[in-house]
Amino acid sequence: MASAATAPPTPASLRRIVAASLIGTTIEWYDFFLYGSAAALVFNKLFFPDSDPLVGTLLSFLTYAVGFAARPLGALVFGHYGDRLGRKKLLVLSLLLMGGATFAIGLLPTHATVGAAAPVLLTTLRLVQGFALGGEWGGAVLLVSEHGDAKRRGFWASWPQTGAPAGQLLATGVLSLLTATLSDDAFGSWGWRIPFLLSGVLVAVGLWIRLSVDESPVFKQALAQAEARKGARAEEPEKLPLVSVLRDHWRDVLVAMGARMAENISYYVITAFILVYATTSAGVSKQTALNAVLIASAVHFAVIPAWGALSDRIGRRPVYLLGAAGVGLWMFPFFSLIDTGGFGNLVLAVTVGLVLHGAMYAPQAAFFSEMFATRMRYSGASIGAQFASVAAGAPAPLIATALLSDYGSSTPISLYVIAAAVVTLIAVGAAKETRHRDLAEVDAPTEDRPAATPTADARTA
Repeated sequence: MASAATAPPTPASLRRIVAASLIGTTIEWYDFFLYGSAAALVFNKLFFPDSDPLVGTLLSFLTYAVGFAARPLGALVFGHYGDRLGRKKLLVLSLLLMGGATFAIGLLPTHATVGAAAPVLLTTLRLVQGFALGGEWGGAVLLVSEHGDAKRRGFWASWPQTGAPAGQLLATGVLSLLTATLSDDAFGSWGWRIPFLLSGVLVAVGLWIRLSVDESPVFKQALAQAEARKGARAEEPEKLPLVSVLRDHWRDVLVAMGARMAENISYYVITAFILVYATTSAGVSKQTALNAVLIASAVHFAVIPAWGALSDRIGRRPVYLLGAAGVGLWMFPFFSLIDTGGFGNLVLAVTVGLVLHGAMYAPQAAFFSEMFATRMRYSGASIGAQFASVAAGAPAPLIATALLSDYGSSTPISLYVIAAAVVTLIAVGAAKETRHRDLAEVDAPTEDRPAATPTADARTA
């Protein structure tokens, strides 16, 4: 019987929870992607002016990658306290950290003003961004996943995932508007600061909405049960969430990391590296490249809930496998279309790539949430997702730019993405289907309930 703590939320409350998660992830991804776009367009000149243009871009992307290096630390810290204190408190903190760092980037002096201190300050703020985002994703998707039921979890949990294209859309749209209305000199002098300073306004709106939602009922119930066990057996303290994850869910962590490879690498090649490739190799203007990403991001936003709903009908794994295989097969046509230099072909290349990416990204939230027990779910989902980002998304634009510099061709870049797709196909192919699982029943083996005697619900799943 469902307790009051786990009673299904009303449609109105569920929509409010989804909105709170979505606006928070949109703002956080806006901040993160804004940096990536600025790294490709202006940071190489403002913070690394003494370098060759392509080398300066490499250095700029290196600071971009530093943000990913901090994400595992954020996953560990936010996951630990999110599993101990609750999802909501940590989500508020992550939003404040990300927004504050982004606003501060808009106030930074450049290399021309303070010399070598400028890239150091930029890198420091990028580390804060990465740390905050490492804790944001897991909490946002869990808040929605744990409020809904299994029947439509893939659909509802996919909405926080739309925060990525929404943030990309917002960041690219602001940059596109500024580059269209300002001269190159004005944009490079002061115009690039405007999108970063706007983050302060967005954070205020996000906090107002995020503070209005309740804590996850599944977490409340798990916390009450943990407190009861602690009172009954005070001599045996509860294990740290990280220890429990590595002991009981290490296979799931590896599956999540493998699943992220193609999803993460393809996304940053398609949305960040394209700004370098299209402008340097295909002779496309910055404005044209930004507009293509803008249109494709709008389509990406629209298809993610549809892919999530499909995963509720046929399973997480089939949809995920379709996306991984599709992205791998699309890479050679992707670069061939960009090489034509035509705007229509550029839009087609990016749009199809992001639609296929959405088939991986949409079910990912529910898929990862369903792998882990409630009291270690924040840690498990965050660790699996963010540790993979260090090897996947972090170096993706850097590796792609280096391959282009060394070989002068897109072929090695296509092979790089295809290799990532193969890793994801193997990882997801080896995973178990999770779409029927009740999150309140997904628990690791304990002395009270050994693995050899699963519950009826677990056997049914």
